Amino acid sequence: MGTELKEANFQITGMTCAACAARIEKGINKMEGVEQASVNLALEKSSIQYDPTKINEADFEKKIEALGYGVVKQKAELDITGMTCAACATRIEKGLNKLEGVAAANVNLALEKATVEFNPSEVAIADIVAKVEKLGYGAHQQQETEQADYREKAIKDQKRKFIFSAVLSLPLLWTMIGHFSFTSFLYVPNILMNPWFQMLLATPVQFIVGKQFYVGAYKALRNGSANMDVLVAMGTSAAYFYSVYQAVITVGTHHAPHLYFETSAVLITLIILGKLFEAKAKGRSSEAIKKLMGLQAKAAVVLRDGSEKEVPLEEVVIGDIIMVKPGEKIPVDGEVLEGITAVDESMLTGESLPVDKKTGDALYGSTINSNGFIHMKATKVGRDTALARIIKVVEDAQGTKAPIQRLADKISGIFVPIVVGIAIITFLIWFFLVEPGNFTPALEVLIAVLVIACPCALGLATPTSIMAGSGRSAEAGILFKGGEHLEQTQSIDTVVIDKTGTITHGKPELTDVLLQDGQDETKFLSLIGAAEKQSEHPLAQAIVQGIQKKGIELGHVQYFEAIPGFGIQATVSGQGVVIGTRKLMQQYGISIEPVLSRMEELESRGKTTMLAAINGEYAGMVAVADTIKDTSREAVRRLQDMNIQVIMMTGDNERTAQAIGKEVGVDAVIAEVLPEGKAEEVKKLQQQGKKVAMVGDGINDAPALATADIGMAIGTGTDVAMEAADITLIRGDLNSIADAIIMSRKTMRNIKQNLFWAFAYNTLGIPIAAIGLLAPWLAGAAMAFSSVSVVLNALRLQRVKLEK
Repeated sequence: MGTELKEANFQITGMTCAACAARIEKGINKMEGVEQASVNLALEKSSIQYDPTKINEADFEKKIEALGYGVVKQKAELDITGMTCAACATRIEKGLNKLEGVAAANVNLALEKATVEFNPSEVAIADIVAKVEKLGYGAHQQQETEQADYREKAIKDQKRKFIFSAVLSLPLLWTMIGHFSFTSFLYVPNILMNPWFQMLLATPVQFIVGKQFYVGAYKALRNGSANMDVLVAMGTSAAYFYSVYQAVITVGTHHAPHLYFETSAVLITLIILGKLFEAKAKGRSSEAIKKLMGLQAKAAVVLRDGSEKEVPLEEVVIGDIIMVKPGEKIPVDGEVLEGITAVDESMLTGESLPVDKKTGDALYGSTINSNGFIHMKATKVGRDTALARIIKVVEDAQGTKAPIQRLADKISGIFVPIVVGIAIITFLIWFFLVEPGNFTPALEVLIAVLVIACPCALGLATPTSIMAGSGRSAEAGILFKGGEHLEQTQSIDTVVIDKTGTITHGKPELTDVLLQDGQDETKFLSLIGAAEKQSEHPLAQAIVQGIQKKGIELGHVQYFEAIPGFGIQATVSGQGVVIGTRKLMQQYGISIEPVLSRMEELESRGKTTMLAAINGEYAGMVAVADTIKDTSREAVRRLQDMNIQVIMMTGDNERTAQAIGKEVGVDAVIAEVLPEGKAEEVKKLQQQGKKVAMVGDGINDAPALATADIGMAIGTGTDVAMEAADITLIRGDLNSIADAIIMSRKTMRNIKQNLFWAFAYNTLGIPIAAIGLLAPWLAGAAMAFSSVSVVLNALRLQRVKLEK
């Protein structure tokens, strides 16, 4: 067996367009030991699968930085307790430095502090604290010395640059507008026409605000590639230096120089404005993750050293005893130690009714304790909680690439060099053929072509849609494991649904009580319930629960005997009670012939029916069934309305399966299938050319989930469900199947719209610029608008209504 691959994630700064993402991806993929690397421009994140025996995370950081980009790191200071000597400090330092995702750790014995620099995509504060505690010391987070949200900082930085640039560019724009014949009435002060004054205004914009484009272009060219920065730097430099040249050669002459200072300054200002809008829109597109993170509790009240103490959520460790008051959020996953309560789990399951909890019952972090005061034991903390795993699935889905994106990536990789070539050819054609010897129009066309062709929109077209689509899906309780599954789901034409726990509730319930003439229902149920309460059989428990729900008091049991395979006999409140099968009744000589037809009718509807006799006389029958979920019929109808064939597959007997199938309205039923046979049934459908989605509970359906084109697990985000399926439907509502397909179709339509407009924009814009119909400043405005419009179109997915 080969070495198990690891995954590394980095938040990357400095990317400006699709060519940047493609270059980093290409550079990392060439490194020895890298299985696959993917870089997402919209999320500004990389995901790398690698062989840890050949390469490590530090090598990736160096490579990213060598390519001219940055890796986001976070710093935290921890107060350390329990250290007694230098050996303690060394031990902690060594332990932390070995922790995956930690770049550097320094422990100061005198100050009892640890300073840790780490990659927030790989390791959390909770993991660092847990590591220190595992080593036998105490750790408490003092403060974060570096703000984790670098994007907010970048937005502020771009805003400052835009304001500075706009103030200097506005006077230059005024002079440009004053040149047109239809604006000749505008007053333009003489000083604004002075070439040296214009140069004074344009120079800070070109070299202070525009520095980021020069730096980016240099780094790209140094690594043998070209990106958007190359186009912007070339275009604006051509305008600026040509204007400087014109200003110099006309000194002492009466000729008015042809100046383009306003072109370069206004272009840079517009591009910075576009980047500002783009950064804000990107922030909005990761709103789903922020909403999910916002559900988490901020602190927990734990019992330590015999007293209650409030600690930040990050400091809760496995085994902690936590107090939770009514109305508070459950801080982490765990189980009830003391107390009885009801918990609102709607954020996980979508169920509006609170779930009763008693000692030993499972609790999930971020759900709300409705009414009781409880003590709980923490069993999962940090990244292991159900909510944290859901967030991880959403992040992974947003970071992966859909197959459709590969086309855009390939084009982006070769786009910039082609554009530079087109721009130079266009310049030469204008200078030598269209207007021989006339440098000015040739330069304008060159600048316009370079600027209009920036491939920003192309690079953002796919990832922003996937982010918005998978984010909206997560809000609706649908977790796509990756962009490829989001793309493939649209083509599903057949949905195979497991019966138990998927179409049905997965647990039996009392459905029918049929009494013999003259029997009193309350008395009958009191005797039956008391007798069945002694049995451990699931059907017996279902009968007891159904009777207790009616508020009937159970009788007193003097004697009980289970008869395996047949039923039970008991003495309740002095009455002889026998409950069970036909054969049991015959064994006791009880006449049941008149009611057999009614019993068979109930059984034909998929119900398990038991006969009951009191004091040797037939008294009535009770029927138990795994009841259908309220939403199952509607969900099946919705799928059929979408021209999708719905098939129910179950291990149940044919008669029961057909009865349930008929009631729900599925197109076909496949019954009496063993778990290992379910995958074979899915294969048979695929061989008929069908695109199959398998929907199950993610445990006994695992082989079929893996075989299907798309596997959908119904469940509350459990480990097995998440591992087995391509999509996890957190809510037990089958309407989520239709919602998942709708979101896939809408997301793919959105991606195609984005790609069409990105391609159309560039392919139409370049020839229009080349024939001289597009002023350079207009080209800059159009380029900025194209990126923003693509992101805004993607954000429409966040408003998709899924409720029916």
